[in-house]
Amino acid sequence: MDDSTGIYLWGLFRVLPLPTIMRSLAPLLLLALLGGACAHTPKSTGMEGLKPVVEDFHKRIRWKDFRGAARHLVPERREAFVRARSEQQDERDLSITDFEILEAVLEPDGMRATVTTRLQWMRLPSASEQTATVTLDFVFRDGAWLLERMKDGPFAGELP
Repeated sequence: MDDSTGIYLWGLFRVLPLPTIMRSLAPLLLLALLGGACAHTPKSTGMEGLKPVVEDFHKRIRWKDFRGAARHLVPERREAFVRARSEQQDERDLSITDFEILEAVLEPDGMRATVTTRLQWMRLPSASEQTATVTLDFVFRDGAWLLERMKDGPFAGELP
């Protein structure tokens, strides 16, 4: 920039013409406005974020990692879930033999989802395998998808 593009005040400071200042500040102002809006509006990760959570939950219950599975539950139900697994001796007596994720539907606001799964399991002393179509209700809370409710299946009593 040469001396003709600015105006000097008191011979020390150069003041740029208003169009130059606006061109320089506009991107910064836009970034500040968009960044501030995103910081206050929690956004769901949608299906891309939900799918790995659903798969991990099912894998953990299948391999009897109930504490790991509990991390995918809403905080207020975690302790009761783990306690019930211990009381029912599920580490020894429950075997999830198979699961298949049938469908996942996101609510219009993107903050809730319903997942339908087919679960097969055995719980001793019964030697019969049970199969159920299970509905799981997930909620997007504190930046993560969390299981709030499970209808039917081996844990239906603990996740009403």
